Amino acid sequence: MASEDPDTVREGFGEVVNMTAGELEKWLGTDESQSVGQDSDGSGESTGHASGRRIVDLLRTKKGDLTSDDLAHMRKVHGYVRRHLAQRPQKEEVETSRWRHSLMNWGHDPLK
Repeated sequence: MASEDPDTVREGFGEVVNMTAGELEKWLGTDESQSVGQDSDGSGESTGHASGRRIVDLLRTKKGDLTSDDLAHMRKVHGYVRRHLAQRPQKEEVETSRWRHSLMNWGHDPLK
């Protein structure tokens, strides 16, 4: 999603984020959520988990209050989910897979 048009960005974000703010917030509090992903900045929190917290905020932000940084993160989420969906495991049980747990940190439950 290379578009800079805010409506297009929000639409793409809405296509890949299929969890509500409440569902995502609850998920982020689980051990499974916190056990996946890479801690790229040494904070002890994975990139996906931090993104999930930001997505919760974005889902609760009114359309007119979105900043250019918000829209950039929405584009990042769209790209990550699209790429990650293409890597669906073939032989692994998806429901309990790290693949699914990682996607859920980014607001997408592939079983929904």
